[in-house]
Amino acid sequence: MRVYMSIDMEGVAGVVHPQQVRRGGQDYEQARVWMTKEANAATEGAFSAGATELVINDSHGDMRNLLLDEMDPRAKVIAGSLKRGSMVAGAKGFDLAFFIGYHAGVGTRHAILDHTYFSRVVTEVRVGGERFDEAALNAAVCGEQGIPLGLLTGDAAVCAKARERFAEIETVDVKTPLGRYAALTMSPRKASELIEEAATRAVSRARQGAFRPFKLKPPILLEVDLVNSGCADAAELVPGTERMGGLTIGYEAKDAATVIDIVQVWTVMAHSSLS
Repeated sequence: MRVYMSIDMEGVAGVVHPQQVRRGGQDYEQARVWMTKEANAATEGAFSAGATELVINDSHGDMRNLLLDEMDPRAKVIAGSLKRGSMVAGAKGFDLAFFIGYHAGVGTRHAILDHTYFSRVVTEVRVGGERFDEAALNAAVCGEQGIPLGLLTGDAAVCAKARERFAEIETVDVKTPLGRYAALTMSPRKASELIEEAATRAVSRARQGAFRPFKLKPPILLEVDLVNSGCADAAELVPGTERMGGLTIGYEAKDAATVIDIVQVWTVMAHSSLS
């Protein structure tokens, strides 16, 4: 069984503040250690349940966060950005997906560092009129390739939404948010123990056909609300974009992979207008 892992940082145990997830920020180096340990825990759990291959996509920020010298040598890592597919780059030909260290979507109350793809410019993402977080967007790309999502870890808010959207999924709530920058968190060691156990269960259950791919029916209507009209002006320059309001842009995508590509281009264009 081939396992694909997308790992973010905001949902890692112990992480509660922007300085911890920004390169050069206070405690960023420690957060990298915690992130790497959670990746290794999921890797160990997957292989103990019969995984034959595991690829990890570093999906946070500049996507160069994992401490490669400390990684389980059985795992391969996709590092760096920009890349097609972004947080799910290379997700093709796998049997199961893990989303580790994930966070809730922008605008979620009592969620640690909530955002969707790029917090500086994006205030809401909708697909078919429904609010989507990164987990839903990325699961749709995996689902298009026939890859079901079997495990998601992060704070209680993102895990609750995942259980609502993906009924069969294994989740690990590593912290309970008390606000955007405060949480009751378990220790990184305990989080890693629980993640390893959940990864083992997920692979074992996947071998029994427990999970179904999350698929969207095309054409897929993507809408994004941006922080100001200048951002929308810039994003509107992308061919195929429809201006749907002062702050809202839309796009009719042929598939979920195109949705991720358009979100990446829009956010790059929108951010350029802030400089």
